[in-house]
Amino acid sequence: MLLIYSHKITPRLTYITRQIFTRILGIEISFTIKVEDFIKHTGPKITYTKQALQNEFFIRSNDLLFEQGINDFHITVKKWDDTPCFFSAGERSNVPFDIFSASFYLLSRYEEYLPHLKDVHGRFQPKDSIAYRNEFLKLPVVDIWANKLLELLKEKFPDLEYNLGSYDFTSLIDVTSSHCYAHRGLVRSAAGLLYDLGSLKFKRVIERIKVWFDPKKDPYDNFGHLVDLHKELNIKSVFFFQFATYSTFDKNVSPNHNKFRFLIKSIADYSTIALAASYSSFEDVELLKKERKNLKGVINRSVDASRMRYNRLHLPQTYRNLIEAEFADDYTMGYTHEPGFRAGTCSSFYFYDISLEIQQPIRIHPFAVHDYALKNFRRHEEMLRCASELYEQVKQVNGHFISIFSNELLGDSVNKVVWKEFYSQFLRKFHV
Repeated sequence: MLLIYSHKITPRLTYITRQIFTRILGIEISFTIKVEDFIKHTGPKITYTKQALQNEFFIRSNDLLFEQGINDFHITVKKWDDTPCFFSAGERSNVPFDIFSASFYLLSRYEEYLPHLKDVHGRFQPKDSIAYRNEFLKLPVVDIWANKLLELLKEKFPDLEYNLGSYDFTSLIDVTSSHCYAHRGLVRSAAGLLYDLGSLKFKRVIERIKVWFDPKKDPYDNFGHLVDLHKELNIKSVFFFQFATYSTFDKNVSPNHNKFRFLIKSIADYSTIALAASYSSFEDVELLKKERKNLKGVINRSVDASRMRYNRLHLPQTYRNLIEAEFADDYTMGYTHEPGFRAGTCSSFYFYDISLEIQQPIRIHPFAVHDYALKNFRRHEEMLRCASELYEQVKQVNGHFISIFSNELLGDSVNKVVWKEFYSQFLRKFHV
């Protein structure tokens, strides 16, 4: 048991210390604000306040974990050995920066509460993040910091008990358009054909006609291949199906189509099924509830996980909506077009609602790489090299490497990259 002394025990402090010690390092902790209890404790212990009490393990605190609401901090990034860090703590501190405040800043997405310019879909842009601006977006710094802290604690307390996890990999499959041409109804199919002809997209015209005669030739219908590949390599996967009516940004097959519903049922026999929430449900919690309920009715089991369309997040409202819709897990935390760690971690964590100053009961699973972040590369080798940088970082801290691929892109060839072949290479390289 590791005892933590501080002059004040706040929800922010208990949240972040439990994430670092309990969930990442597997160390049991307790808290005290009584100096006499801290001094009497004979086991491992640390002080987290402004001044050390004696010659104990001491981390000098910043004010962040003892405040409420949002303040615009001036942050200067320095180095702890070769690892970026911020909120410097001075020479007396056993750790040269306030590891707890810095970790809270990243995990809570504190910077996303601050005024910022959103993109066309209302998203926080990666270029505005502290990690991108200071070139550590591709580092799971919270996990790196936690492991470096563990090494220091082991030097001070050789009998410290801890239980590190092991490397894990999960492949997420986004299914926002299950079929390119098949099962779309007469009106939508005819409109699509006329549009392709008018745009002189003759390749699509030929593909479309072929699929009309044989739906199995639909380029997006990669599901049998994916299931077989995941079974062969024993891959843990989650298929996120969009189950929404047609709109400007939601163009999947009708959720009432029997072939589509049968597809979902068949995938559910081999993989976890989750909801790819529609664009329309982003600010409509009742629609979000309806989509979850309808998908749940198809597979006859609970739908506990979600992903928001285009990785859209408005904090804290998005997670409040997901909680109200009874989701327990979310896989939206990441950037569509930038590989790396949006929240600075490759470990799952609970959402901390800064506006309410409480930990909310929804677990966030951050992904490291989205297939659309790899589209600018022209060769498999370049794409794998990019992913390898992330994989190596996650592997070193025994983290969870999560990737996202869409069945649409897997059925396509972009920049002469055959995505189905690349996905197979990707899984074989990074699943262990």
